[in-house]
Amino acid sequence: MRKICFVTGTRADYGIMTPLIKEIANSNEAELQIIATNMHLSPEYGMTVNEIIADGFKVDERIDSLLSGDSPAATVKSMGLTQIGIADAFSRLKPNLVVILGDRYEMLAAASAALIFRLPVAHLYGGETTEGAYDDCIRHAITKLSTLHFTSTDLYARRIVQMGEDIERVYHVGSLGAESIRNEKTMPLEDLEKEIGFKLGDNYIIATFHPVTTQPGDEARQTKALLDSLSDIIKDGWKVLFTMPNSDTGGKTVANLIKDWASQHPRSVKAVTSLGRLKYYSAMRYAAAVVGNSSSGLIEAPSFGIPTLNIGDRQKGRAQGDSVVNCGVTKDEISEGLKKVLSDEFRSSARNAINPYEKEGTLQSILQPLIHAPLPSTKTFHDLH
Repeated sequence: MRKICFVTGTRADYGIMTPLIKEIANSNEAELQIIATNMHLSPEYGMTVNEIIADGFKVDERIDSLLSGDSPAATVKSMGLTQIGIADAFSRLKPNLVVILGDRYEMLAAASAALIFRLPVAHLYGGETTEGAYDDCIRHAITKLSTLHFTSTDLYARRIVQMGEDIERVYHVGSLGAESIRNEKTMPLEDLEKEIGFKLGDNYIIATFHPVTTQPGDEARQTKALLDSLSDIIKDGWKVLFTMPNSDTGGKTVANLIKDWASQHPRSVKAVTSLGRLKYYSAMRYAAAVVGNSSSGLIEAPSFGIPTLNIGDRQKGRAQGDSVVNCGVTKDEISEGLKKVLSDEFRSSARNAINPYEKEGTLQSILQPLIHAPLPSTKTFHDLH
């Protein structure tokens, strides 16, 4: 029986992988293992390892590796601590296959460790481009460290083949997040409001803003421009539900500005460290729009039929549907973008927009190769002909 080990470091990657983890847990053909690290074990980021446990899963290994700082040095040291912990975890668990999602630095540490342990890696969502973050390079590096590749669009699958990977082990499957939205039972708005202790009402947006890691030192200016624009719309009666940034380099600067701003507008703004999968999808279902620079605005929000205002360069190069509006990072540009996505006309058009990340049968298209695909002990570079 194949031992399949999921490495998860954030609320986001765990939320996306949850349906897949459930299938492995319920399978008679595979054994589930879970390693939790990074933000999951930090009280500052909501101690979200408890969400994994609340879902009924056993966390086999915990790697406490997140330092309190957000400087480049602190980030690199966190990577090192993750890799040390992963080495001990792999030695104890002895998995047959390691599953990682995305492009964060702790995932690069896990994939690098798996290489030395000669453990095949199944990578979810390579081939994408996000030119505004160093995650872009990390994602491509993980591709070269991986054996099985699952992509959200056909273009991304072709890119992985272009990188010399075996086409037989590259699967265009669509987005788990987009598919989950179709099947997810969300909470009534009133229940959501009770859970978060805040009255959202009928006119609110979800905002998420992360530092643009390829533009170090510009976090404060960009965040202030967004907050100034949001200050204008809350004067018109809009409310804002802010989900806090991840543990990226420069993330604390962004988080502190958001917290201070939210405290100045307690009746109009709610800032939360982590909503969890159910509350996040529920909040998105009733929201007027998603605003910020999170991948969720491009990948998941379109499946709810709501607009997205994508700010700045963080997601530059990523595929997007017609419900997404792009803008710059000045107050005027953001304000103009907000005006467009919150207009009745654009909100109406977003309801029928096509999500390029949706593909029928996503979950099963990933599950079957994880359990049954051959896992060669070596990789060769496949030239294009």
